[in-house]
Amino acid sequence: MDAATTEATAPAGSRDRTTDQVAQAAIEHITIEPSILYFGTPVVLLSTENEDGSPNLAPMSSAWALGRTVVLGLGRDGQTAYNLVRRPDLVINLPAPAQWREVERLAPLTGRDPVPASKHAGCRFEPDKFGAAGLRPEPAHTVRPPRVAQCPLQLEARAARVRADVSGDFVIVEAVVRKVHADPRIVVPGTDHVDPAAWSPLIYNFRHYFGLGPELGHSYRSQTPRE
Repeated sequence: MDAATTEATAPAGSRDRTTDQVAQAAIEHITIEPSILYFGTPVVLLSTENEDGSPNLAPMSSAWALGRTVVLGLGRDGQTAYNLVRRPDLVINLPAPAQWREVERLAPLTGRDPVPASKHAGCRFEPDKFGAAGLRPEPAHTVRPPRVAQCPLQLEARAARVRADVSGDFVIVEAVVRKVHADPRIVVPGTDHVDPAAWSPLIYNFRHYFGLGPELGHSYRSQTPRE
């Protein structure tokens, strides 16, 4: 008897227990060797300042937050890592799912000239990344690099620590957020809370772009609970 039939014919008081048993059923795993481990992480656009004062804009998908600190994982040879070692100001811009094409236009571009040998084949130097992606810069309030005007969430930050990872191929940045800008359409009216039902980040899932699906539930710590 399949799970659907079992649930339909089980006594009302036992249905929750039956559903839980199905959800907790053991999985027969297989061992794999994936080339990458981007198992569903948000895409961010990092704007930093080049030596000549011009902005650099780079997409990346290794970012997560600890309170007011955002931890970033960057390629060692990219212009963003180079800039942050010398000029710690940055803006962490979070695009919406519909902006994946603009993000992808940035993917094969680098601000390094000549292009580092470690960059993927097909990568080319581009000094005007905002223009190449069809995005518009707007001034930040507390840092020198500009914000991305079209991104619904923008975090002005300063890199407090920049260090190599254990492999030596990447750089780990701990950036302290100084100011947050949000599209008012994704904010709970009268509060400082981002409305999780109105905001969906762009997700990088094994090198494919996704948005979020319907809400499944909320944490017991949520300050914006829903029925």
